[in-house]
Amino acid sequence: MAIQLYTYWRSSAAYRVRIALHHKGLPFESVPKHLLRDGGEQRKADYLALNPQGLIPALVDDGTVIPQSLAICEYLEETHPEPRLLPGSARDRAVVRGMSLAVACDVHPLNNIPIQAYLRREFGADEAAVNRWVAHWIHRGFAALETWVGRENGDGRHCYGSSVTLADVCLVPQMYNARRFNVELSAYPRLRSICAHLESLPAFAAARPEAQPDAE
Repeated sequence: MAIQLYTYWRSSAAYRVRIALHHKGLPFESVPKHLLRDGGEQRKADYLALNPQGLIPALVDDGTVIPQSLAICEYLEETHPEPRLLPGSARDRAVVRGMSLAVACDVHPLNNIPIQAYLRREFGADEAAVNRWVAHWIHRGFAALETWVGRENGDGRHCYGSSVTLADVCLVPQMYNARRFNVELSAYPRLRSICAHLESLPAFAAARPEAQPDAE
């Protein structure tokens, strides 16, 4: 049975998983769930029966349902270890996981659709205020990551070391979001250079939002 990925073309979390799947050369079936249509297709009963969190993505592999993008990526790493997304030593893996979590847990959740909707509904935030909110948290995360990446002495084309890691898988979708919200990125030359290289790679290009069958 083919791997199924419940996805949405603009979801950063789904974008991460698509990169990981393409990087590892794993065929999969995309099952789109529109996050805005009819109140959000991810909130409908059929999907909640699959993933009670009602979040995108979820991966189904041979009947096993795995939610949460980083859990999915780690699952793919364990079941299909080559090419690696996590380096060999415990120390190196810890650094890569730390960089990944800095994006996936500290930046992205504060920018996503439910948070934006809450700001509008509960605090009367207009689009300019929401965009300032998004930019604030991206700047805070990217400023730290720019320094962190420099300190770890990568090759200038990857967040860590000289090959694609989980940190790269997390960075590119967040950079896509930053551009989408017109966040000023001139203060992050390392991150921009890394993304320019990564986005030229086939796995990253195939995963980009505009290349997805449900892209609008």
